Amino acid sequence: MSDSSAGFVLTDALDAEIGHAARLLRAARHTVALTGAGLSVESGIPPFRGPGGLWTKYGEPPLDGYQRFLRDPREHWESRLRPVEGWAKGLRETLDRAKPNAGHYALAELEREGRLASLITQNIDDLHGQAGTRSLLEIHGNARLVRCIECVARYTRDQVQIDPENLPPHCERCGGILKEDTVSFGEPIPPDVLRGCYATCERADCMLVVGTSATVYPAAEFPYDVLRRGGAIIEVNPHESELTLALERATAHGATTLSLRGPAGAVLQRLLHHVRSTSGPETSA
Repeated sequence: MSDSSAGFVLTDALDAEIGHAARLLRAARHTVALTGAGLSVESGIPPFRGPGGLWTKYGEPPLDGYQRFLRDPREHWESRLRPVEGWAKGLRETLDRAKPNAGHYALAELEREGRLASLITQNIDDLHGQAGTRSLLEIHGNARLVRCIECVARYTRDQVQIDPENLPPHCERCGGILKEDTVSFGEPIPPDVLRGCYATCERADCMLVVGTSATVYPAAEFPYDVLRRGGAIIEVNPHESELTLALERATAHGATTLSLRGPAGAVLQRLLHHVRSTSGPETSA
């Protein structure tokens, strides 16, 4: 497990805010978490953009990646069988090394204890699944899976038999073409995942937003939807974000919001502690 709390000092003021957040979680009927790249950074995965980002270092993938795939899926799969270079190599090596951190495990524990109904992640690294989260909606896909573009059936890499003479591989269920589950530029969000996101967010009276500024759509709209329906928003981020400013404006108009400043691993572990020790309603369904 990565140590995401090095150098972090928990102040009395922040601990009191985390205690408040715990009471909100315990009082909620249906809490949804939304996570982004900031959580994965604590597992050693750099963001895609910005200083040190994978795309900054290796170059961005093509903006018409999905259209290229549809034009020539055989060539796409042939390229996957060749030695990877650039951003693809950097991403694969980084993901292969990464392990869940304290934040991933805290969220999985909150789910097991009935405090988290579902988790939406923008990350493709599979770390939530490895940590044990079960009700998981990976809105940008999972780098360890392959998906049918017709019926959206998903397979692990070792479930797909790759025959270099018969590419692209096809789905065992419907015969559709397979591609990696990660969502390429120009590709729609898989409909089963998107439906799941909207369904759980429609029920949410509390949302825990971790490691994301909530600026990439469609995920960015989910916290605002919860706010419009009168739900509470708890942001966990070491830095102020665009979402922070929006929450401040919403709070001024009577909304229930909290912004917890600190590394996700340390803050979420402390939140888990408070949830376990705070009296209140027993489940988030």
